[in-house]
Amino acid sequence: MAGTVVTIGNFDGVHKGHATLIERAKRTAGKGGRVVALAFDPHPRSVLKPGSEPERLTTFSQRSALLMAAGADEVRRLDPDRELLSMTPEVFLGHVRDSFAPIALVEGADFHFGRGRSGHVDELRTIGARLGFAVEVVEPVEVALCDDSIVTASSSFARWLIAEGRVRDAAAVLGRRHEITGEVVRGDRLGRRLGFPTANVRTEQVAPGAGVYACIARLPDGRELAAAVHVGERPTIGDGLHRVEAHILGLPTSHDTAGSGWSPIEGLNENGWRLALRFISRLRDPIGFGTIDRLAEQLGMDCAHTLARLSEIESGSEFNDVPRARTEGMLR
Repeated sequence: MAGTVVTIGNFDGVHKGHATLIERAKRTAGKGGRVVALAFDPHPRSVLKPGSEPERLTTFSQRSALLMAAGADEVRRLDPDRELLSMTPEVFLGHVRDSFAPIALVEGADFHFGRGRSGHVDELRTIGARLGFAVEVVEPVEVALCDDSIVTASSSFARWLIAEGRVRDAAAVLGRRHEITGEVVRGDRLGRRLGFPTANVRTEQVAPGAGVYACIARLPDGRELAAAVHVGERPTIGDGLHRVEAHILGLPTSHDTAGSGWSPIEGLNENGWRLALRFISRLRDPIGFGTIDRLAEQLGMDCAHTLARLSEIESGSEFNDVPRARTEGMLR
């Protein structure tokens, strides 16, 4: 019999394990039923122990879209305020029952809930039987990394892989390439002077570990273009600042009235708009160079390597409009 099936969690990153939860919930709900995902946002640790919460893999809007794409019919935000976090396991599940009248809850084997995370899946089954809904427990999902090692998909492991710069392995866990979004802010404009202008992105999401990456940039108008992206400090400059700087390829060369060889993208301000970066492959370490000229030479090679790397995956339809030659990017 069709009905509402609920699954509860943080769902940060919406990795392959989360997708499996949604898939099972969809089957359990039956034809004509619905799947409701209740997602904590922000992370409960931001309330219980501020400053200890993990960095975000996804914004809530990204998470909602990914859960819906995985098959959820509705995504509800759970605000982890003190009242909610102080509920006992039975009171919390009673609140869920009264709000959604589920025929079942679907959770992972490591699911904990209620005050102090005291509830576990055995208690979930016991309370569910009293409250009138079934409980289905989904075992962890295992994935193979590039070195053929087998790991369990989890948000914490995906964060670790990303922090280590292992973006291809992170994609295996997430089921897609890691993407960050953020506001383009003014930088020191060094890239403009070197001939490799960059968009400096300020984001609340976890960025990959220090290095240079081949990425796909998505502009506000939906265009997707190749980008060579530097993450971390700039050893050659030595200013000690952590940055995410994207040199976007495939934009037409333009000139401002001062003749500097650069102007903002048509229809966009110089700063203050949002840019998305999808990390495809790590190209190199962020090493220092003896001179600015040598740095500029390396940036040219980074752009060429970015296009070559993206061309390698073009046949897989992940990026279907790879520029064939380096063109001027934009500058911040």
